[in-house]
Amino acid sequence: MSNTVVIIPTYNEKENIEAIIRAVFSQEKQFDILVVDDNSPDGTAVIVKNLQQEFHNLFVEIRKEKTGLGTAYIHGFKWALIHNYEYIIEMDADFSHNPADLINLYNACAVDGAD
Repeated sequence: MSNTVVIIPTYNEKENIEAIIRAVFSQEKQFDILVVDDNSPDGTAVIVKNLQQEFHNLFVEIRKEKTGLGTAYIHGFKWALIHNYEYIIEMDADFSHNPADLINLYNACAVDGAD
């Protein structure tokens, strides 16, 4: 288990979810991933569950309905705190955030003391 979790909220992201998960896991530093899915009708959560067979540090929380991006992040933050993560990073599934920047974000917090 890593000391850092990347929270990725999803709703109908079957086109992106596997690629973003693989991109995060391909980084030099090990990150855990929590996908918070709002019960996507397109099967996003099924793809994540299948990938859990390959990645032991991939987690998924499936919420019963679509209640929005902000509440998905809050759900993820609460989950991460319960699981004692030291660092929590949020990232969108559509690659609007570059996974290559994760190490810079981590270093800004862990090395440089940013919050």
